[in-house]
Amino acid sequence: MDKNELNEQEMQLWDMWKGSFKRIFGRVVKDMSEHTGLSEGDFGILDRLVQFGNGKLRQQELADSMDWDKSRLSHHLTRMEKRGLVLRKPLDTDRGVEVIITSAGNTALDEAHPIVAKAIRKHFLEQLADQDVESITRLAEKTKTGPSSSYEDPSA
Repeated sequence: MDKNELNEQEMQLWDMWKGSFKRIFGRVVKDMSEHTGLSEGDFGILDRLVQFGNGKLRQQELADSMDWDKSRLSHHLTRMEKRGLVLRKPLDTDRGVEVIITSAGNTALDEAHPIVAKAIRKHFLEQLADQDVESITRLAEKTKTGPSSSYEDPSA
């Protein structure tokens, strides 16, 4: 079989992996949104501001950490500013903008963390046996440190 093609079993495995992740992640986001009013993006931004920047980050660093383009992040931050979750201020020293979590943003994040933890436990962790945890851990380690080969055009 050609290395650039997947057989039916490989494709089924890939589809199961993606589907499982999407279902679990979707359930966690749904629980969080229903209980807090935060979207996945809101939570991601607030969490990164605290985790990576002690409450503030350059807008470009935030965009990079989320793998979002500048325009998408800018639009999302505008909506969050209107809700009082973050504020943006130009940096004095050079070009750029700093994004700062507000007290309302901190409160929203603090209220979201236990809900997210409970949802992860309910929709993911409680479904796993010890052997599953070991297998997932090994797989995560393998794929994290595995070869980073870039896509090769099969027609090249």
